[in-house]
Amino acid sequence: MAADPPAPGDVLVHGMDGRLAPGDWPPLDDREVRRVLDRYALGDPSIAVTWHSPRPFSAAAVVDHPEGRLFVKRHHRRVRTRAGLTAEHRFMAHLRRGGVPVPDVLTLASGGTALALGDWTYEVHRPPPGEDLYRRRMSWEPFTEVHHARAAGTALARLHRAAEGYPGPGRPPGVLVACWVSGAPDLMAALEGLVAARPALARALSRRPWRRDVARALLPLHPALAAVAGDLRPLWTHNDWHASNLFWRRAARAAGAAGAAGGTGSAGGAVEVSGVIDFGSCNRTTAVYDLATALERHVVGWLQGGTEGSHPVHLDQMRALVEGYQSERPLDRAETAALPALLPLVHLEQALSELEYFEAVVGSSGNADLAYGAFFVGHAAWFATPGGRSLLEELRDALAAGGPEGRATMRGGQWPRT
Repeated sequence: MAADPPAPGDVLVHGMDGRLAPGDWPPLDDREVRRVLDRYALGDPSIAVTWHSPRPFSAAAVVDHPEGRLFVKRHHRRVRTRAGLTAEHRFMAHLRRGGVPVPDVLTLASGGTALALGDWTYEVHRPPPGEDLYRRRMSWEPFTEVHHARAAGTALARLHRAAEGYPGPGRPPGVLVACWVSGAPDLMAALEGLVAARPALARALSRRPWRRDVARALLPLHPALAAVAGDLRPLWTHNDWHASNLFWRRAARAAGAAGAAGGTGSAGGAVEVSGVIDFGSCNRTTAVYDLATALERHVVGWLQGGTEGSHPVHLDQMRALVEGYQSERPLDRAETAALPALLPLVHLEQALSELEYFEAVVGSSGNADLAYGAFFVGHAAWFATPGGRSLLEELRDALAAGGPEGRATMRGGQWPRT
């Protein structure tokens, strides 16, 4: 007899405070996975779940299948509709044609790539090549190695080059979908429009002094960005670029050097990005928005230290990520000016989206308070502290050292061969 499926709390996920916590969604089990894979003409009685993802906003699992490992992901329909997933998959297909090693998204026997069953929406991928080095680490932690930051910057630039020319308008604002509100000429008017378009977000904000907090913490940061945002070219971007959304493998040059020396090299040798996953936040923003998101995710230790101004700053990783990016796609003058101006504001859209998710979808008032206070207001406010101001100055210095004057042409590298 098959075992009972695990209850939601049986699988721990990454909590918003940096600790493991019970999940909000029932974990996938063998029976559910077999039922889903039947729709993809991959039914088999030997299918078994071998690992549950600790990421909190959906239920996902690695599945052993006679044809190889599969990654099955289930979303609630209030988070991702079939149309929303299809938009993500179309962008991924464009990137794959451009050489970006994104997962192979499987097609249903009836056509299409996203499956809707009742309250749930499913997608099935073949994992990309390489190793998931950061699968157990939180999304807001720094890289474990500085050369990982450089490799991540290089890979992000290559993705942006492959994304050039992707047609079509952006996705409408939604739960856990990035949008480009911070680039509007009038930030308060843009936020009012976003709130008016999202009734659940409006209800969540109605209980909080958000206009006062925006005027105090965010509006003073916005004029520098507004002055250059209109010169930034629109681009479809990933918008959730962090180490645990990347797969890794030993760089070919490092492996060759180790072989020439008669050894295998150390575990800490140079690596390169071999795969890019999780396009749930992808949308039409700008390249510098994506780069600012990557910096904000890794460079400030938001989960380290607890009081205002006490977060450690990883300047070596900031420099490495920017250097890696500029080695493949040098920022133009508008992007160079925009990046330090955008960094203090880049999380506001994600924070509001998480607020809506926690308050309206899963009913977690504690996490909703955290998303609003610590993230929406707190991240921006931190950049007014000495630590935040110092980071922005260091970023400007790094950009000046490697800007358009210092890099005349792109190196034009390629993704590692699969």
